[in-house]
Amino acid sequence: MGKSYDDISGRLRAFIEAQPVFFTATAPLAGDGTINLSPKGLKGSWVVLDEHTIAYLDFAGSNAETVAHLRENGRITLMWCAFEGPPNIVRVHGRGEPVFRDDPRFPGLLERFGGYDVTRNGLRAVVVVTAEKVRDTCGYAVPFMTYDEDRTLHTSRFAREDDASLSAYFEGKDDIATSIDGLPGVPLPLPPLKAP
Repeated sequence: MGKSYDDISGRLRAFIEAQPVFFTATAPLAGDGTINLSPKGLKGSWVVLDEHTIAYLDFAGSNAETVAHLRENGRITLMWCAFEGPPNIVRVHGRGEPVFRDDPRFPGLLERFGGYDVTRNGLRAVVVVTAEKVRDTCGYAVPFMTYDEDRTLHTSRFAREDDASLSAYFEGKDDIATSIDGLPGVPLPLPPLKAP
């Protein structure tokens, strides 16, 4: 029932761009390491850059497993599910890289998010994923669920932070600078954010 595609275009791109949430899956190389699966939301915080590349904004959270795994080995799978309309699941298997605030590519990447206010959610990095395999499957067992709106709690919590207080917040967390398994995570202290 599944089908593979050479790129992210047409119907697949439209589907990805229309979804209100997606999931990331990563793992360290160590066989006994912690596998990570994370939901990503907030409308406008991901973009299809071209037929083989997706980028999403990596916001403040209580850990940095995805970033740490990408820094170690780059492997990532992104998944979108249809919770409304016809059933569908799209997976992008590929290689990811966190582009941090002090990277010269960072400002140009932020411009691709069409005016998204990157100062309000504790932005740590832009994750850029290059697709190696794109697949869709039926999604027949995925339930219908209705998207009402984005939650405002994350924005209200982190909008009050400036660069120094956000960096201090991260430094006070056990699993930001290093992962649960001790891999390098988000480099601290955070460089200043220069919004486009």
